[in-house]
Parts: sequence; structure tokens; C-alpha cells
Amino acid sequence: MRSKGAGASALALSILLSACVGGVAPPRSGPVPVDDNRGSYREPAREPVRVHPSRDTGASPNIRGIQMPERIVGAVPVLPIPVIAPVTPTNAATAGVVAGPAVASLPIDDAQAQSALAAFVTSCPSLVRRNDTSGLTRGADWQPACAAAVSVPRGGARNFFAQWFEAAQVGDGKAFATGYYEPEIAGSLERRDGYAPIYGRPNDLIDVDLGVFSTSLKGKKVRGRVDRSNLVPYYDRTAIEQGALSGRAPILAWARDPVELFFLQIQGSGRLRLPDGEILRVGYATQNGRDYTGIGALMKSRGLLQPGQTSMQGIVAWLHAHPAEGQAIMRENKSFVFFRELEGAPLGALGLPVTGQVSAAADVKFVPLGAPVFLSLDRQDASGLWIAQDTGGAIKGSNRFDTFWGAGPAAESTAGGMAGRGTAFLLLPIGTVQRLNGQRFNGQIDGAQDGGPTPQP
Repeated sequence: MRSKGAGASALALSILLSACVGGVAPPRSGPVPVDDNRGSYREPAREPVRVHPSRDTGASPNIRGIQMPERIVGAVPVLPIPVIAPVTPTNAATAGVVAGPAVASLPIDDAQAQSALAAFVTSCPSLVRRNDTSGLTRGADWQPACAAAVSVPRGGARNFFAQWFEAAQVGDGKAFATGYYEPEIAGSLERRDGYAPIYGRPNDLIDVDLGVFSTSLKGKKVRGRVDRSNLVPYYDRTAIEQGALSGRAPILAWARDPVELFFLQIQGSGRLRLPDGEILRVGYATQNGRDYTGIGALMKSRGLLQPGQTSMQGIVAWLHAHPAEGQAIMRENKSFVFFRELEGAPLGALGLPVTGQVSAAADVKFVPLGAPVFLSLDRQDASGLWIAQDTGGAIKGSNRFDTFWGAGPAAESTAGGMAGRGTAFLLLPIGTVQRLNGQRFNGQIDGAQDGGPTPQP
């Protein structure tokens, strides 16, 4: 998640802050939404996914030079453009946007550009129809670039981004990037002693869009359950682990290790290796509506973690060594994630597959979901071009990103220690920055003009 140079405290924050669990609802058209409002679940019509282990290692193409064992390569990030940003911006438009360097001047290599182009094409249907809460763009702005993207010849990806996009810095541009990955844990389809249930969406969990009741609450959402005639908060982690979901939620499978299941919930998706060696993939369906609390910060503040223990691996080792105390600490995180079975790759907040070393999570109030992002960080492996295709409960604010590294030991090692700091530039349709600054001058900062950009020569 972050550079070793950031120190042990930064490593502890990787667990505190990395929680990519698809925090926004997928689009209403296109892929089937994961997190719906029906308040009931349907048993899947298909059998659980079976992937032969020899055919699916879970590894992602190594386009960023990650190594196992991990060897951190430092880098000098590009300095952000000095600006005075608002103290409490509500979205990217109110934070202020300034032009960054020419896209052609950014150090984007061909492999990164080609992989990012494929992910961008996948995101385009959502980009052109999704409501951009960042205040930066409208669907029409993306249409020309999306139309051009489908016919880019092999080897032309870097030139494509240089032709159709301009770099834009949001606010002060000071980026912080953590990492997440697709974990693999041992599991079973049958209940076994000591195993913990992996739940699907409960049938009494209700989503409430507060914006339908008041325009001042637009974009706000709560989850809960009905108790007599009242809507009350949904059961927290302690109540769920003590049996509150009996008869209320399907059990998809059973996890051998409750600690590993806890971190599977933090990551938002993962792979269960069954006793016969086959794989069952599960992904985020929804969450109980309770606030997320990072246990790494709690453990550090209480002096429970010694030097060298502040990585994800160190925290897991402590929890295993102190099962009773560990259970109590995990229960201080009242947030609880419910899963669904997945076919193929894990899905992000758009309801689309996320790609290791390509996809990243961001706050939709500051980054249009589906947009390219260039990160210039103090570690080389996380620097470069990413596509914002996911969200996370702890990924909040401008220039805050969570990079996805795929599955496997190298991905786990890299994500578990990622703490990159530097500068972020969004890649937006050409003309966006000029339009936004014109609107700011006229006191209208959240609109967007019709039509699309003209490519650079």
C-alpha cells in the first residue's frame, strides 16, 4: 500500500485506510447491480464457480515491475502546482482545478498505456451515462474519446491518451495512495467446526436514499432494518457474529479462519480455496451501514504492535496469537460486509471487472468513476497511469487513491505495504479545465458544456 520509506506508522495505516468494498451503487443499466434495494435475496440459479487451480493462478500481468520478495524502488514524484485550496471542498469542482503538464510529457510506458486503454474502454459505457458527482464532467464530454478508444491500433495507446486528454490537478494535488488485492483464504461449502459463515445479503436489510425526501440530502444514503414502525441501524459486527442473522441471510460458504475472513471483508472480494483445491470467488454485495473503524490504528495507539509488526502480516500474526483479545478488537469495527458469488474477475463499484496493476479506487466526489489518473509517487511501482474503477469506505477526499494489485503472493506483499505519496493528475477530456475555470469566474462551478473535446494535434 505504501513505501517502506514512509515508515512503520504508514504501514499501519495501510490496514486502517484500505477498504475498497464498492461503496457506490452500480449503474442501473449495463451490468446487473450488486447492491439493490429489494431487501431480499435470491438463491443463485447457477452452481458455485469452479476454477481449476492449475488454470487460474490469480496473478496479474507484471506491467509495473513488482517483485517477490518485495524490493521497493523509490522515485521522485513530480511536484504539484502550488495553489490555495478550499479548506472543506465538497467535490472536485469546489476544490479548484488547474491545468497540469502536457499528457505527452508524462512518463507513461507503453505497457501501462495499453492496459489502461483496455480498462478505459470497459468503463466508457458508464462514463457517458453516469452522473458525475465530482462536478467536473458530463457524459457528452467523454463520448469523443470513448468513440476513438475502440479503434486504437496496437502500440498506439500512449498516443491516444496524449491526443484526447489533458492533465488536471484537483486542489493541492498532494496524493496519498494505499493498495488492496484479491486475497485467497481456505474455505468450505459445508459447515465445519471453528469455521465462520460468509453471508450473502440479508433479506431485512433496507437501503434508504435520503435524497428522495429532501434535496438538501441529495447523495446521502443510510442502511438499516425495520423494527416495528421504526427504521433502526442494522446489526453490527458483534451482533452478527453472535447469531443475529439466523434465518435472515444466505450462507454462501464457510471460512476456516475468522481473521482471514475479517480481512477479506476489508478487501471486498477474494477467492476461497475449497478442500478439493478448487476455487470459489466471492465479491462485495453490500454492507450493514455501520461506520468502518481501522483496527491498525487502534492497536498501535494501545501499544499492542511492536516495531516490525505494523504491516498487515504483523497485525494478522498478533490477532492469531491473541484470539480472545483479537476478536474483541475486530468487533470494534462495527462495519460488516456481505458477499455474492462471482464469475470471473472481481468487480468494482461500476459493476465491472477490476484489473490488477491497472484499476484504482477513488472518491467519486473528486474523481469521475472510469476516468484515467496519473500518479507520480515516491515509489516507482505505484507511479504511472491508473483507471479509477472502484470506491472504498476509507477512500475519501481529493487525491486519495487505493491501487488494486490483483491476486497472489506478490500482490499481497505489494498491497500490504503500499503507502505512496506524491502528486495526482486526472486525465480529463480536453477543454475541461478551461471550461471549469470559466464557470468558477462566473460563479457556476458544477455545470458542463454540451459537446465534447477536440483532440490535440
